[in-house]
Amino acid sequence: MVSNRLAKHFAAAAAATVVAGAANAAVVYSGVINLVCAVDIDGCYINVETNTLSNGPGSGVPGWDVNPFMSGGGMNFFNSTGGGQLRYPGVTTGPAGNIAFGTAIDGAGSYNTATTAVVFGSAAGNWQYSAENTIGFKFVAADGLTHYGWMRFLMGAAGSSGTSMTRTVVDYGWESDAGVGILAGAGAVPAPGAIALLGLAGLAGRRRR
Repeated sequence: MVSNRLAKHFAAAAAATVVAGAANAAVVYSGVINLVCAVDIDGCYINVETNTLSNGPGSGVPGWDVNPFMSGGGMNFFNSTGGGQLRYPGVTTGPAGNIAFGTAIDGAGSYNTATTAVVFGSAAGNWQYSAENTIGFKFVAADGLTHYGWMRFLMGAAGSSGTSMTRTVVDYGWESDAGVGILAGAGAVPAPGAIALLGLAGLAGRRRR
């Protein structure tokens, strides 16, 4: 019974998200991807419009928009023409920042357009090891106009001598209306872990009753 109630609850929540997206322009959500990026100079290439992701050269993903890469223990971004990553709030120079869900990603932000490695553990970037990190980004879509989106990465432990850090693309969302801003995390559905926790809470509540 608890599982049935949870299923109905999340079905209703998903429907509400679709309606809200239609009313507030259109946030396109990738779904959970969990692609492990290659730890090399190519990394992975991502076309957010077609939801195409692949390790290897960019020729394998025509029209790619985001390219996280690096052969060592950090991470870098190579940008498509017109693309870039939002810097940490209040920072106007340097690489992509790890931003909180709810952060505005729009034309007012400061964006990195160079191939600069991200910074861990400081206000300049605030990236964290062994944790999820989120970027805001802009890209030029097939319509030739600038769009905004967010992308979440699961970063591994700091690479030590002879090892490299893993980087996993978890999911992303983007605004289909050109020039319209988006909030980091917009469109994302509850993670499986969150659903499991809610299920346990429901069972505990039933025991108390």
